Amino acid sequence: MKVSRIRALRGPNLWSRHTALEAIISCAEAERSIDTLPGFEPRVRSLFPAIGALRPGGNGDPVSLAHVLEAAALALQAQAGCPVTFSQTSQTLDAGVYQTVVEYSEESVGRLALELAQALIHAALEESSFDLEAAIAQLQDQDEDERLGPSTGAIVDAAVARGIPYKRLTSGSLVQFGWGSRQRRIQAAELDVSSAVSESIAQDKDLTKKLLLAAGVPVPIGRPVADADEAWAAAQQIGLPVVLKPQDGNQGKGVTVNIATREQIDVAFQTAAEHGTVMVEKFLPGKDFRLLVVGSKLVAASRREPPQVVGDGLNNVRELVEIVNQDPKRGEGHSTSLTKIRFDEIAVARLEAQDLTPESIPARGRRVILRNNANLSTGGTATDVTDDVHPEVAARAVAAAQMVGLHICGVDVVCENVSRPLEAQNGGVVEVNAAPGLRMHLSPSYGKGRAVGGAMINELFTPGEDGRVPVVAVTGTNGKTTVTRLIAHLLSSSGLRCGMTNTDGVWVNGRQTDSGDCSGPKSARNVLMHPDVDAAVFEVARGGVLREGLGFDRCQVAVVTNVGSGDHLGLNYITTVEDLAVLKRVIVQNVAPAGFAVLNAADPIVAAMASTCPGNVIFFAADRHHPLMATHRAQGKRTVYVDGNAIVAAEGAWRERVPLQNIPLTRGGSIGFQVENVMAALAAAWAVGLKWEILKSGLASFVNDASNAPGRFNVMDYRGATVIADYGHNPDAMRALVAAVDAMPATPGQIRSVVISGAGDRRDSDITDQTIILGSAFDEVLLYEDAAQRGRDDGEVIRLLREGLEGSNKASRTTRIDEIRGEFLAIDTALERLRPGDLCLILIDQVEEALAHLAERVKQTGG
Repeated sequence: MKVSRIRALRGPNLWSRHTALEAIISCAEAERSIDTLPGFEPRVRSLFPAIGALRPGGNGDPVSLAHVLEAAALALQAQAGCPVTFSQTSQTLDAGVYQTVVEYSEESVGRLALELAQALIHAALEESSFDLEAAIAQLQDQDEDERLGPSTGAIVDAAVARGIPYKRLTSGSLVQFGWGSRQRRIQAAELDVSSAVSESIAQDKDLTKKLLLAAGVPVPIGRPVADADEAWAAAQQIGLPVVLKPQDGNQGKGVTVNIATREQIDVAFQTAAEHGTVMVEKFLPGKDFRLLVVGSKLVAASRREPPQVVGDGLNNVRELVEIVNQDPKRGEGHSTSLTKIRFDEIAVARLEAQDLTPESIPARGRRVILRNNANLSTGGTATDVTDDVHPEVAARAVAAAQMVGLHICGVDVVCENVSRPLEAQNGGVVEVNAAPGLRMHLSPSYGKGRAVGGAMINELFTPGEDGRVPVVAVTGTNGKTTVTRLIAHLLSSSGLRCGMTNTDGVWVNGRQTDSGDCSGPKSARNVLMHPDVDAAVFEVARGGVLREGLGFDRCQVAVVTNVGSGDHLGLNYITTVEDLAVLKRVIVQNVAPAGFAVLNAADPIVAAMASTCPGNVIFFAADRHHPLMATHRAQGKRTVYVDGNAIVAAEGAWRERVPLQNIPLTRGGSIGFQVENVMAALAAAWAVGLKWEILKSGLASFVNDASNAPGRFNVMDYRGATVIADYGHNPDAMRALVAAVDAMPATPGQIRSVVISGAGDRRDSDITDQTIILGSAFDEVLLYEDAAQRGRDDGEVIRLLREGLEGSNKASRTTRIDEIRGEFLAIDTALERLRPGDLCLILIDQVEEALAHLAERVKQTGG
C-alpha cells in the first residue's frame, strides 16, 4: 500500500462540508481485499479494538487496505478526543487506486492520524506490535498544541452558533470573525476595539490604581519599590500584612500575598523582581473574586481559591499534589478547565508558613495551601458567584473597566463577600486584566458555567448581524470569467466596494492586487480578509475545488453557466460530464438558506442541480417557453429570459425589461453566448438585491474591451478588417464563437481566418473537435503551439489540430492551413493577410501579452 498524495480540503468540497484530508492510495492486488490476507482483520482489531466497522456501508464489497486506513485514521482522532465523524473511500477507474477522505478538526492532527494509521496497518501485516496508548497520547498532545484554547474556543463556538464565519489568522489565538468590511478580530479575550493605550494602562498597576481611585473605585494603597529594603520600609509605612507583585504582570506571575515578616519580604521581592518593577500594596483580608465585564455589563463572577490539597493521613504533601494533578480536568497551560498545581519554591515557602514540608503527612481533613494567590494558571479553583454579586459591586467593576478603557476586562476584587458593597466591608479592586482568561467562568470547579463567549460575540455583533458581506460564486465550463466581471461591475455601480477573483487576477475596489490565475480558494480567502470589501464575486474553477475545497463556508448566490465536455475531463479522476457536474455543484450545495442558485435551464445537467440547493433558484434561458422556465414562472418563482429584443426578469406577475440594444456586451443581442452571460449576471445581481435602475445603468456602461474583459470576444478594427481576440479553448466555446461570428454582418468577398492552438492538458478528442468545428466556418486556419505544452511533445498539439481539420473535409470551408511557430508570429502573419472587410478570430494563449501585442499593432496602423 502506497499513499501517493495527500490534500487538505480546508473548505466545503466534493465530498462534504467538513474539513478533510484526501489521500490517493494504491493497493497491490492482494491488498484490495483483506479477506485474502489471513488473520489480518483479527490482528488489526486486537491492536486497535476501537477501529469500528470496516465494511463499506455494511455491504459485501471487498474491504481494501485503503478502507482500513480510512477507518483507523478517523477512529484514532476520535479516541484522542477530536470531534470528527466523516470518512469515505472510493475506488477510482484505475485498478487498485482509491480516494480516501478523512475529516479532521486540526489539519496537523489529521495528517498525524494518517501516519499512525499506516503504522497500525504495517504492524498488523507484519504481525508486530503497535503502541496504541502512545499513538493516542501523541495525537492528544498535537491536538492540544494546535486547537484553540478554552477562552478563544468558547468565543468561536458562540460565533458559529450565530452563523458568523471565522478564520484563524495565526496558529495562536488571533481570530477574524466575519468578512470584508464587516469583519471583527480578537486576540484571545481581547477585542479589536481595545486600544494599545488602554492595555498599557492595565499592565501598569500603579497607574491603574491612581485612575481607579480618581473614579471612586476602592483600591488598596501602595507604591513601587526599587529593592527589598525599600519594600520593607514601604510595608511598615503601609501597614502589615502586604502584597508584593510585579508592576507590569499577569496571570498571577510573581505575586505573593499576606506577607508579614522581613524574611518573607526578601523572598517575595526576589520572586516579583523576575517579572519587572516591584510594587508593595496593602493586603486586603477576604476572598479573591474575579468579575468579568463585557462592554458595560458584568456578565460573570467567580470566587477563586488558591491551589490546595486536603490531607488523608496517609500521603505526604508532594504525593497529595501528584494525586490532585491526575485529575483529567487539569493540564499544562490553558488548554484544560484547570491547571496542574505547581510544586515549586513558592509552594515550599507557603508550606513552611504552615509548619509543613513536602514530605509532611497532613492529618485527615487538614487543608494545605500551596500558594497565596488564587489564579487558575497556578493551579487554583473557581466557584461561580455571578448570581450573588451586589449591584454596587457590579457598578464598581464596570467603572474600573471603563476608566481604563477596556471593552473586555477581568476585575480582581478582594472582599469578604460580593453580596455587599465593597465600601461596607473594606474591600477593593486589586487589579484589572486586559486579556482575562475565561476558563473559570466557562467551566468553574463548582457552580454553573456562564456563556461568556456569547456575551463577547454580542459585543462584537449586534443581534441578527452575522458579519457576512454578499458573496457570489460563479462556475461553469464557459462564460464564467465574463459573468464574474459583469457581476462585479454591477455591484461596484451600486456603490459597493467589490472584491473579485478570476483567472486573470484579484481586484479590490477597482485596484488589482494580484495577477495570474486566481480562481482558487486562497485568493477568495484573501479577498474576504480585506477590510475594504463590501461584496465579493469569485470565479470558482474546478482545480481549486479539487485541491482545497471552497474558500468560504457558504455563498449568498451561486451561478452555474453551463457544463460541457471540454473542461479538463480525464484529470484528477473527473472523467465524465456527470463527474464534472458533481464537482461544479459544490457551490450550489453551499448556498445560504436565504440565498439563490442561478442556473441555466437550457442545460439539463445544470438545471438538475436545483434539487441540491438549500436556498432558492433563479432559472435563466433564452427560450422563455422552455418547459422548466414555464413551470418555474408559473410557480411565481424568479426567471430571466429573452422576449423579443429585450431581456426580461420575471417573478409572479411582476416583469422588468432591459432592451438588448442598451447592453453593449451583446452587440444588440447578436452574440448569443454574451446574451446568456448577461442573463446569468443580471440574475445574480438581482439575487443580491440591487435596484433595477442601477442594474440597467451598469449593463449599459459595461464595455467588452481588452481592459474590462480581456480575452472575452474583444473586437478591434485593423485596417478596415474585423479582428476578434478570445480565450476560448474547448469545443463548446468554439461552437459559441462560430455562432457569434456567423451573426456578424459579412461583406462581399469576405475571407474569414482563425488563429488557434490547443491546450496540451485536454483529451485528444477535445483538441481535434475544436478544429472540426472551426473548419466549417473559416476559410483560412493558422495553427501555432502554446508557450507551454502541458505535458505534450513538441508538434503533438498541432498534429491533432490538423487531424481535426482534415477529418472534417466534407463540411469544411477551409482552403488554406498554415503552421506557425510562436503565438505572436502567428498573430502578425494573420494580420498581414487581412484586407478591408475581412474577419480574423484569434484564439489567444498568453492573454495579457497577446492583447498588448494586438493593441500595439492596431495603434501602429491607426485602426
